[in-house]
Amino acid sequence: MSKRTSVAASGSAASSSNDATVSKSPALKDNKQDLLLSSDVGHFSLVRALHLADLITELNGLCGILSVFSSLRYCITTGPLASALNTEAHSTLYWALGFLPLGLFFDFFDGKVARWRKKSSMMGQELDSLADLISFGVAPASAAFAMGLRTPVDHLLLGFFVLCGLTRLARFNVTAAAIPKDATGKAKYFEGTPIPTTLATDAVMAYWISKGWIHEALPLGTLFTGTLLEFHPVALMFAIHGCLMCSKTIHIPKP
Repeated sequence: MSKRTSVAASGSAASSSNDATVSKSPALKDNKQDLLLSSDVGHFSLVRALHLADLITELNGLCGILSVFSSLRYCITTGPLASALNTEAHSTLYWALGFLPLGLFFDFFDGKVARWRKKSSMMGQELDSLADLISFGVAPASAAFAMGLRTPVDHLLLGFFVLCGLTRLARFNVTAAAIPKDATGKAKYFEGTPIPTTLATDAVMAYWISKGWIHEALPLGTLFTGTLLEFHPVALMFAIHGCLMCSKTIHIPKP
């Protein structure tokens, strides 16, 4: 979920952090960043335009990228016929899943820093959503693929999950200003399950790894085995989670 939101109105940006107003004049506060981003000249103007909170958001994205790389490393160093007790190979999968809670830490921390420094922006909002998509969408799907969800139908279900996360984040950016606020200006609830709740799925996968339930040993096996429709029923866990993220009727109170 995007932690730092802002809404453009009448040519100026009204910025917020964690859905809360963070300064008396957000448009003036973001003026320097806007100038740097729109400038045609200047060395490293993009880097200089980033706020401290934006850099922390980048660390969230980095965790997701490292998770994907760990999943890829597992795929090229082992395979479906590898021993289920190959703890050395499994450590790579644990790394793939372990980077994701660290990404969640940075996802929460960037909002706290933005409030502390009273600086947020449209760019920060977009960075937050893109980083969340990598860490809590693409990375978990990559880990699931590495563990054995590799049939064509599995791919479609995992792709559906990632697209639901993408759609949920885009909707959040568009509708955040319309969600009812409390007395402090903070949104009262999440519309649909926040994308970081994917960590529950990651915990389930980590448990499977600890039990050696990967590849051919995945729980529930496959359905329609040997046909074009072959798939692992556990892949439906991702599809269901995707539907919950996109739900408009589910309202989860914000802590």
